[in-house]
Amino acid sequence: MVTFDRRWLPLNALRAFDAVGRHLSFTAAAHALNVSQSAVSRHVIGLEELLGHPLFERKPQSLALTKAGAALLPIVRGSFDRIEQALNDVVRAGGGLRTLRLQLPPSFAQRLALPILHGFRKEFPDIFVDLSSAGITGAPRTETDVAVIFDRPRTGVAVSDLLWMSRLAPACSPALADAHAGKTLRQFVAENELLHCKVEGEPAGMIWDAFSKHFNLAVDTGRGLAFDTAALAAQYAATGEGVALLDIDLFASDIASGVLVTPFAETFEDGFGYYLNLAAEDLADPVISVFRAWMIRNFARGVQEE
Repeated sequence: MVTFDRRWLPLNALRAFDAVGRHLSFTAAAHALNVSQSAVSRHVIGLEELLGHPLFERKPQSLALTKAGAALLPIVRGSFDRIEQALNDVVRAGGGLRTLRLQLPPSFAQRLALPILHGFRKEFPDIFVDLSSAGITGAPRTETDVAVIFDRPRTGVAVSDLLWMSRLAPACSPALADAHAGKTLRQFVAENELLHCKVEGEPAGMIWDAFSKHFNLAVDTGRGLAFDTAALAAQYAATGEGVALLDIDLFASDIASGVLVTPFAETFEDGFGYYLNLAAEDLADPVISVFRAWMIRNFARGVQEE
């Protein structure tokens, strides 16, 4: 059995493996690394022989990671990301400035990115924040240090801190609420256009359907408009057309200002929440640790207390 030592790590082979795993193509990996395809193939085969396990399942028209490859790839990729980031930080400011790569869901970013950036930068001006947004559920699919993810509770190898669980309520413009004053929840939902917030991997009307079943409304929830983000659904609802099921914590400022109203007291927990997600090995990183503590301190009790 081979025992690895950092003095003899096969760095070129690991770099080739990372590129092939990223593109799932030897040709694309070769282009990315600016080397020949045969060189990439030799490096990967050599790594597989060294490990004693195949890393890719080679099919006639496609390439797929094996179980061993899928386990190794995020570790290799994360290690190269760390080295790349540290080198860039040293070049950027002589070692005095550290970059924190942060990913947020789109609606979370639109509603809370500015408070997060203003507040965190005020306390920690020496940390350069690189913010991106992606409309996916589950773990981030791009290189990042810390991510807020919108998902159901699930177990995994990453450290996941719950910020808050979604509490949904029908929200609309004040004019629409006034026009339907005195009606029951069932009448209100049945008589208005429904605005759907799409969740990756789920049918467009999934949340409204679950809401209807929970309150025994027995109404058609398959009608209306579907939006990529809750922020877009909220913006459309504020114009006076349609009703959206919105997280009353995420949209607390709109509700407090009267831009949106929630005509009924009923709220619904759909099982989704906002989680702060990072790799377990990064807990020792002082910059990531500082940001994690700051986020938990400011958001884990819910936006309504901000």
